[in-house]
Amino acid sequence: MRFIVKFAVITVLATGLWLSVHAKDALASKPEKEKAEPVFSLAQRLEQGEKLASEKCASCHSIKRQGDSPNKAAPPFRTFADKWPLESLEESLAEGIVTGHNDMPEFVLSPPDIDAFLTFLKALQKDPQEKK
Repeated sequence: MRFIVKFAVITVLATGLWLSVHAKDALASKPEKEKAEPVFSLAQRLEQGEKLASEKCASCHSIKRQGDSPNKAAPPFRTFADKWPLESLEESLAEGIVTGHNDMPEFVLSPPDIDAFLTFLKALQKDPQEKK
C-alpha cells in the first residue's frame, strides 16, 4: 500500500513538473490572437480623415466644400467621386498612391487611417442636388 501511495505522489509530482516545463512551450507555440482594430465613431473618423487630408494633401488639393486647389493640377477632393469610384481608392491608399499630379508624394496609410480618410472624402463630395 505504501508503494502505491509513493508511486501516486511521484506520478503527480512528475506530471506537475512535466506540465510546468512543457505547458509554456505549448502556450508559446499557439499563435497570438490578432489585435482587433479600434472602432471609432463617425465623428472621430471624420476628424481623423480631415486631419490626414490637411497634413498630407491640403498643400495641393482643396479639402473643403468650396474653393480652388492650391495646385491647379490637383483636383479638389469634393470632385473625386465625379472622376473615380471612391471605393477604388482603398487599395491605392493601402499600397501607396504613386500616380496623380506631378508633385504628389507617395504615402501609405494604415487600415484605420484609410477608413477615416475615405469617410472624410465621402462626406466632402458634392451633393447631387448642388449645381456643378
